[in-house]
Amino acid sequence: MNPILEAAQEICDFIHTEGWRCCIIGGLAIQHWGEARTTLDVNITVLSGIGMEEQYANALHARFEARIDSALEFAVANRVLLLRSSNGIDIDIALGALPFEEEMMDRLVNVEFAPGIHLPCCTAEDLFIMKMFSDRRKDRLDAESIVIRTASLDTGYIYRQLEQIFLIADSPDLLRQAEQLLGDSA
Repeated sequence: MNPILEAAQEICDFIHTEGWRCCIIGGLAIQHWGEARTTLDVNITVLSGIGMEEQYANALHARFEARIDSALEFAVANRVLLLRSSNGIDIDIALGALPFEEEMMDRLVNVEFAPGIHLPCCTAEDLFIMKMFSDRRKDRLDAESIVIRTASLDTGYIYRQLEQIFLIADSPDLLRQAEQLLGDSA
């Protein structure tokens, strides 16, 4: 089995055993929705809510090895827990709490990444939104590949989410860039 998918399955299985909600984001999600590219880690969002970050981080850290010193403090401060799977693959866990992340969990899809490997994955629209918010060149290319490879995106949903997120982040230029990418796909 592919070691990245094995690590993704391991973390998702643990999270589901805890009764938590999660979905695959990042490189694995791009392999499904955008231009296939190599990824060396697993990126996942766990819906922890506000005020529960430490509880979630402690449970995850008790099961998986930390990649940095003070991983728990870093997780609480930055809402990202940096772990390693039992097979040595890096796992970045975003501790989700935004209304957008809650809605992303409601919309996730079960994707068969390989025969017998079914993982909860964000939708193409939600991945596009996250890639636009990231504001890195690599993420812009990923967002463009999602537009190119996805036959029909719910642009109304995307614009509603982006308007809320970008107002909070005060990033009107990013909204214009998203509109340009989505307009180019029409």
